[in-house]
Amino acid sequence: MVWKSCCGLLLCMPLLLAQSSGHLNLGQLHSVAGKRGDALEARIPMTVDAGFHVNSNKPNEDYLIPIKLTWTSTGALEAGEIAYPKPSLEKYAFTDKPLSVLTGSFEVVAHFKVAGNAPAGPGVAAGKLKYQACNSSTCFPPKTIDVTLPYSVQ
Repeated sequence: MVWKSCCGLLLCMPLLLAQSSGHLNLGQLHSVAGKRGDALEARIPMTVDAGFHVNSNKPNEDYLIPIKLTWTSTGALEAGEIAYPKPSLEKYAFTDKPLSVLTGSFEVVAHFKVAGNAPAGPGVAAGKLKYQACNSSTCFPPKTIDVTLPYSVQ
């Protein structure tokens, strides 16, 4: 009996993981490096599952939740502008006007400045990415995922 329960759980595991993925996946973040006072740019690759979209950072309906990256701890880096990709306007059955969305693969670009008094060596900037994924008929509850960016001050 235990064997059958374990096998059933293993067979359902991919389905459980797919449901919890939130339909947006972060790619690998590469370490950024610079000297005190330098401007740095971190490219954060993201991919939305096929058949899904996420709302842009400036959705055109008040009830839609935008994609938003916020830094909770930046260490020796000073956070600057966050640049989001240009969205596309797409029409869906549940709304009369086209929505401002992101689909497929794209990058969010975070700008930083290395603090003038930054100690030399490695560090990590930590942030949160909040978004809402939808398909052509349903929007899912918002998700927040951790973003970790390694850096080095030279």
